[in-house]
Amino acid sequence: MARTLTQINRQIEKLQRQADALKEHEVKGVIARIRTAIDHYGLTAKDLGLASRRAGAAAPKAARRSPARKTLAVGQARPVKYRDEAGNTWSGLGKRPNWFKSALASGKSAEDLAA
Repeated sequence: MARTLTQINRQIEKLQRQADALKEHEVKGVIARIRTAIDHYGLTAKDLGLASRRAGAAAPKAARRSPARKTLAVGQARPVKYRDEAGNTWSGLGKRPNWFKSALASGKSAEDLAA
C-alpha cells in the first residue's frame, strides 16, 4: 500500500511529539540527579562556573582558555623535538627547516632525528 506525502508528514509530526516528550522526561531526570549531587557536595553556582557576571561582560581570558592548554609567552623558546649531528634543532612546529628536509631526503626518518 502506497502512502501519501501527507500521511508520512503526519507520522513525522506524531513521532516528533513523542521524541519531544521523551526528551523532556529524560531532562527532568538529569536535572533531578544534578540537583541531588549539588546538594550532596554543597556546590555553589561559583563552583560550577555559573556565578553571575555583569550583563555583557566577557569572561576573563583565563576562563576562556582550556585548562589543559599550556601556552608559551611570545618569544619564549619551545622545547626541542628534533636535532641533527650538526647541532640544528627544530621544535616540530611550523614549516620544516631545510636541514630536516635534507635529512629525510637522505634516508633518515623523523624518529632518527628525535631529540
